[in-house]
Amino acid sequence: MIRIPESIYHSIIEHARKEAPLECCGILGGKDGMVEKVFELRNEEQSPVRYSMSPLEQLKVFEKMEKELLEMVAIYHSHTHTVSYPSETDARLAFYPEVTSVIISLKEEMPVVKAFRIREESILPEEIEVI
Repeated sequence: MIRIPESIYHSIIEHARKEAPLECCGILGGKDGMVEKVFELRNEEQSPVRYSMSPLEQLKVFEKMEKELLEMVAIYHSHTHTVSYPSETDARLAFYPEVTSVIISLKEEMPVVKAFRIREESILPEEIEVI
């Protein structure tokens, strides 16, 4: 289970809306499955159907998290025209199997946010608790 404060939950939805029609992306930092901070990153692909994070931007986030004694709890991104389920590309490019993948779908008027653990052979739903 991943626990996300309501303010951070709403901020990632707003990030997705702000970047639409392009996909947004970012990192959620915290401890023991509890999100404490959101790091919005630029989608290097500038695409409505895929995203990538700059390695330099990721490194800066990792350094900030290390200074604040945070770990990477999740990577989030949006799907602007499809449901919140990992695409084939999302599954293939999931480099951190121990980290939750949060997907915000903007397909419907009300955004749908879901979480998954993506491993080599499986995509497992993970519960999100908004606190």
